[in-house]
Amino acid sequence: MKGNFQLVTIIVFIVFAIFGVLVFSGAIPIGSSSTPGSLGTVVLWGTVKNSAMAPLLDEFNNANPTFTVKYVQKSADAFDQDLLEALASGTGPDLLLLPENLAFHYSDKIFTIPFANYSLASFKNNFASAGEVFLTDKGALAFPLTIDPLMMYFNRSILDSSGVASTPATWTDLINLVPKLDQKDDSNRILRSAVALGHFSNITNAKDILAALFMQTGNSIVAEKGGYFASSLNSATSSSQNTLSSVLKFYTDFADPNNDSYSWNKSFPNSNDAFSAENVALYFGFASELPSLVNRNPNQDLGVAPFPQIKNSNLKLTMSHVTGMAILSSSKNFSTAYTAASLMSSGSFASEFATITGTAPARRDLLGVKPSDAYFSIFYNSALFAKSWLDPSSTDTNNIFGNMIDGVLSNNMTVTNAIPDASSKLDLLLLK
Repeated sequence: MKGNFQLVTIIVFIVFAIFGVLVFSGAIPIGSSSTPGSLGTVVLWGTVKNSAMAPLLDEFNNANPTFTVKYVQKSADAFDQDLLEALASGTGPDLLLLPENLAFHYSDKIFTIPFANYSLASFKNNFASAGEVFLTDKGALAFPLTIDPLMMYFNRSILDSSGVASTPATWTDLINLVPKLDQKDDSNRILRSAVALGHFSNITNAKDILAALFMQTGNSIVAEKGGYFASSLNSATSSSQNTLSSVLKFYTDFADPNNDSYSWNKSFPNSNDAFSAENVALYFGFASELPSLVNRNPNQDLGVAPFPQIKNSNLKLTMSHVTGMAILSSSKNFSTAYTAASLMSSGSFASEFATITGTAPARRDLLGVKPSDAYFSIFYNSALFAKSWLDPSSTDTNNIFGNMIDGVLSNNMTVTNAIPDASSKLDLLLLK
């Protein structure tokens, strides 16, 4: 009898010991709906202000009490150097708020989420197409969080006074509006511009506008081929009238005084300044620019419309910037980092993060719930047909696109040879 009692006592002790280990490890969650194994603290780096992130993370951490996400704000200029130094010293973060134009740069430091863990079908079902900029052949570099689509802002007063009833839906419509919206003197000097296109140096978002035009022809700019990334600028598959060289000519024609679409030159200030000064009728900017545009000129009768499309095209597309939640391969609390990244890219956190950054959420279910705000409902709609591309280096590709445009305008290159020249330079950047 005594032996049986001792045996039972030992068994009970072992059961409780195992139970305690499982609870401590997170395999059996107590008082939380968090994913098993999610314990401790993980550190998230980003460039969003602490004051904006604090209430979001307080709410998120309260909803997930078995672990904590701590946010560290970094300046955009120092981000890269700070991260390299932190990783070298073993004190790096677990998570990054990753813009798509840094995904390629940090790809060797990011954990690629394999399709075995998060299937390709689930990714495409859950996230809008712009989020696919984070996809590789092996998996996803990040969980998409927000989409910042390129929009067309317009000065309603200028359009009304020019007898223009509606904004241009296509590029053909826009060209037809240029003579109505332009104001020129007898010497063909532009006094008020219809639209800021044609040049590079004094046009905000020039690279993104041209990239959007390229992608509207069906070109991806960068594509993965056999496990590595390469330029696709020199391999367009679109029909002859929409080849990339004709797109480049279309763009630079707006800076040609001998062309009917002439509406911009280097004498103008930066395009966002000219728009806010009401010296240009149409301005192509991102959704996140709305607050700054309003603050620049609160009296401006500003409106927003979708980015123009190619007439009669079956493809509807605008350029976008995408922010994702990426997991560092060096994370010392990987299970919790993965859980946090997955949870933060869905539900209320993703929705509220989009709101504070003036963007749209990347999840399709969240995009289906349209805000009552007149501007944001248009942003949400545009996010559904937005795309992006894997930019290997913003500074270097700015130079490539700028040289491509300037080379054509200076007659140092034709539109035909400017494209392969840019493509070969882009290929060099993609060699890692």
